[in-house]
Amino acid sequence: MSGAGIETVAFRMIMNPGQGAEYRRRHDEIWPELSDALLQAGVLDYRIFLDPQSDHLFAVMTRRVDHTLADLPGTEIMQQWWAMMADIMQAGPDHVPVQIDLDPVFHLQAPAV
Repeated sequence: MSGAGIETVAFRMIMNPGQGAEYRRRHDEIWPELSDALLQAGVLDYRIFLDPQSDHLFAVMTRRVDHTLADLPGTEIMQQWWAMMADIMQAGPDHVPVQIDLDPVFHLQAPAV
């Protein structure tokens, strides 16, 4: 989904083996303050999928092109979330999840009605 002022990006993260249920539980209970911060930063749609065979997480995010997501790492709420998630996924010493950007290779979109 892309349109005027909107872009879709995808990336991969790596969960520690056997943490799928815990990862889902924590996201089922995502903090309202974090959801609000993401939406205010320009996220329009954010989906994360798990490949249980590899423990890889695939994220697809649709956001405004004028998003302010680069500001989120400096916020207390983002720092707290990453610290809480660091025990179940690959992350750097600053708790930032290891994130690998994915290159788009195919896109099918229904024609506008």
